[in-house]
Formats: sequence, C-alpha cells, structure tokens
Amino acid sequence: MNGRVAQRKSVKVRGIELGDGNAQICIPLVGKNKMEIISELEDAKVKKPDLVEWRADFFENLNDTVKVVEMLSMIRNHMEDVPILFTIRSTKEGGNPILLTESEKIKLIADVCATNHVDIIDYELINEKDDIIYLRMLTNKHNVKLVLSYHNFEYTPELSFLLDKCVAAESYGADLVKISVMSLKLDDVLLLLQATQDAGKLVDIPLVTISMGKYGAITRMFGFVFGSTITFGMGQNSSAPGQIPVEELRSVIEIIKKSS
Repeated sequence: MNGRVAQRKSVKVRGIELGDGNAQICIPLVGKNKMEIISELEDAKVKKPDLVEWRADFFENLNDTVKVVEMLSMIRNHMEDVPILFTIRSTKEGGNPILLTESEKIKLIADVCATNHVDIIDYELINEKDDIIYLRMLTNKHNVKLVLSYHNFEYTPELSFLLDKCVAAESYGADLVKISVMSLKLDDVLLLLQATQDAGKLVDIPLVTISMGKYGAITRMFGFVFGSTITFGMGQNSSAPGQIPVEELRSVIEIIKKSS
C-alpha cells in the first residue's frame, strides 16, 4: 500500500493476525471495580473489537491476586475468543497510581500468565533489564505474547530515539513493540508516522504506534497505512488522549482500505 518493504513477521493470537497493514481495533477496559468493568464489557461486546486491553492499573483490588484472577476470568468469559491484552501501566508512563512494588507487580503478572486467560502482556522498556528478560522468559513459558512499550505523555522525542526503542524491544525478543507519544503540533504527527515507516524497515517485529492528543488522532485512523498493526478505539471510556469511538474508527479504516 505504501511502497515500502513489508515486515517479515506477524503474530497470530486467537485467530487474529497482528502484522504490517492489519488494522486491528482494541478497546481498553478502565473500570475500577467489577460493576464498572462489566458495563464496559457489555458495551465492548456490541462494538465487536478485535482485541480488548484490561488496564488493570485502574482496578481498585489490584493488590489482591485472587480478585484480579477472578476479574480476568470474567473478562475472558464475556469476550469469549477475543484476544486479551493485560496491562499494568507504570505511573512513569501515564499509568494510574498503584500500591504494588515493581517486584509485586511482576509476581502478579506471573500469576496472570499462568491462568491461560491472557494472550498478550504489555511491559514498559523503561523497566529494569533483568525484569524485562524475566518476563520474556515467563511469557514464553506460558505461550503469552509480549509487547514492550514506550509512552511519553508530554511530547514527541526525536526520530532516532523512537527508532532506538524499537530496536531495543526487538533485542529483548519482544513479539511486538508499542510507541505512544504526545503530539504538540502537526510536525510531531509527521515524525511519528516517519518513525513507523522507518522502523518497519529496521525491525522485523510488528509495530503499534500512536500519536496522542488532538493532532495525533489521525494516526489512530490511518497509522496502519504506515505499518502500525493495532489502533486503540474508545469503547465506553477512554484510556488516552485522542481516542476515537470504535464505530467511527472502524468506518474510516474500512473507507481507507477500500480506496487503496
């Protein structure tokens, strides 16, 4: 579609193929308790996303492993074969404050992986090297995919910095790399799209790239043209600035695909 060399790898999760040019829509779940999450799930089922992301850092019982596993089981039952992405976003990268230490967080992720309810784990590149390596080993053991991510809610770093993050994710053996940055001007949006296109020539793993904010909303609609494989659409609630309602997002993507 865009004339560049396609990525050589794709990732298959419950029948969904994540790879270059595949615009898969993910709905985030950000409820703080069971009642709110059930409401979000009912809304998500109607909108039929390709994936759902449980942003567990918003869950008020995150420090109770039993309740987390019970909640995850309920999400799985509601969404049936829709892939589940499990995320405890760090406060350093825009996450909701939690009571867990990093070691407790990793232990919880380990317990979650062992349930066979999650398909993908998101973990930040900003974390300690040993923790990233351990989680890569753990996710491999349980056949769970690993997304290594970088988020910047303040600005868009320079091109070389973003490309270095993609290379670092691949060097750790990640299945996917996610880059999400704030756009303060239209030039930032162009930079993110350029980074997406360049990274597709530089690394073999699928890319998830997002420019946040009012300017960056367009990347959520046609970032896939440049090689981003997942876009996050707003279900009942939003988890980041600039998210677009799923129905509108899907409509635009379908129009772009038909005209390509």
